[in-house]
Amino acid sequence: MNKTMPWRPHPRSAVCVLALLAATALAQSGKAPSVSMVPVGQVTAQRTKQTMVDLDFRVAAGFHINSNKPKSEFLIATGLKMDPPTDIVLGKIVYPPGKDVAFPFSPDEKLNVYSGDFTIKVAVHPLRSVVPGKYAMHGTLRYQACDNAQCFPPKTLPVNFDVKVVKEPREGHRNPAQSPHIH
Repeated sequence: MNKTMPWRPHPRSAVCVLALLAATALAQSGKAPSVSMVPVGQVTAQRTKQTMVDLDFRVAAGFHINSNKPKSEFLIATGLKMDPPTDIVLGKIVYPPGKDVAFPFSPDEKLNVYSGDFTIKVAVHPLRSVVPGKYAMHGTLRYQACDNAQCFPPKTLPVNFDVKVVKEPREGHRNPAQSPHIH
């Protein structure tokens, strides 16, 4: 006996359709929420010394992202995660303060956000065991972009820069004394 089952949509199909419609709307509007990173020039770091590196980011016009300390536990914080090479240690990551802003979708509640340009500072500390040379630093910036009407799915942005590790100066090494005689 061949029974024909009535067609029922899969529960996830509605989510897929909504995601497709949102992507289509974004493509048609030409405005995609994004964050970009300004290229970092080569950083020179001395072994055994901590060097601060400025990572400059830009949030696309018309969008904002949550700061690293959003005011609600339900908001996705902006976070930088680095994966340094062996024997290069990361020190403290310093995030800028966000700006408290009220948006039309919630006029009575201020959100702590980044918009426009912002800088995250990272401390790079090569250990004494690092062989002097050039090292690639890799990581990601995780953020959630929003406009005045909605928030978009979280994204990650690759973060890359180079560190040139140099030897520390020898302690106690002085230039030879100058002759007191006039030649």
